[in-house]
Amino acid sequence: MKKTLLALAVSLASVSSAHAVTVYDNNGLTYEVNGDFQVQLRQKAGEDKDSDIEFDDLEIKNSVSYELNDDMTAFGQMDFDFKGIANDDDGEADLEEAYVGMAFNNIAVSVGKRPTAGDEFGVEKAIELDEADGDRFDAVATSGDDVIHVEADFDTVTLMASYEMAAKGSSLENDDHFDLFALTEINGLELGAAFQQWNEANGDGGEGIDTYGISAAYDFGMFELAADYSSSDSDIDTSDNNADQYNLAASFAANSDTTVAFGVTDTSYDNSVNEEDFMEYYGNITYKFPTQSNVRVFAEIKNTDLDGSDMGYLAGMRVKF
Repeated sequence: MKKTLLALAVSLASVSSAHAVTVYDNNGLTYEVNGDFQVQLRQKAGEDKDSDIEFDDLEIKNSVSYELNDDMTAFGQMDFDFKGIANDDDGEADLEEAYVGMAFNNIAVSVGKRPTAGDEFGVEKAIELDEADGDRFDAVATSGDDVIHVEADFDTVTLMASYEMAAKGSSLENDDHFDLFALTEINGLELGAAFQQWNEANGDGGEGIDTYGISAAYDFGMFELAADYSSSDSDIDTSDNNADQYNLAASFAANSDTTVAFGVTDTSYDNSVNEEDFMEYYGNITYKFPTQSNVRVFAEIKNTDLDGSDMGYLAGMRVKF
């Protein structure tokens, strides 16, 4: 899954990341900063692709929380990504997340610009996907500017719901969608389910899409096996959002510092859609330095079964704090 039950429990308990640098912590106020910098040499899978240096994540994340009492915390998050500037001379910095919220024991409510519940779905373990989306939720929408988000952790069950408002009648009118996500763990088996109802802006005659997905992952200790299936159904018969997709992924720890992963994602379109079904498959290896686990190097190869596709590759380094 994109986020484990343990990670969700930690985020609800402390609001911010366990790996953040604490800039200030006094009188119930905590201000933390995260950084995520990734640079890679990449050649995409496909026909006649060239390699280049690509900046993937160049993020700075700011987290603020206030302890209001023993059971209540107020928090805010503001994240910037600078990869647009690094990858393109005409690029711009991107405000990725900006929201505020309140946490009450095991329930957190937030409002603003942020990922929605559907973003948590999926099991694929690719460092990058070239032709495919991670799942059908990624293909439609997994974030928004006008989001109301609720998440709750009940020991072995985590529930999320979010609503991206349409903001009709304003200059900021956008698509709207309602997302649900649930995750549970039973004796090492994680089971997930998600649903989204999406409506295009100016909904009279616009596209509407229903998406659902189920997933499962089992941790054997040194080895993990996972699968998911997701489907999106548009009310426009010829839309490429009429598609099914599955992921199969496996990872194992070669040693305490090295992880190897393999996977395949298959995308199938409805007969009325003028798109070719295809499969993308990949394998990667990640090494984290024993003395500093937030410093990692990685490599990946991948290809698709599309006609004329040549194998792609990437290799790079990631530094986080």
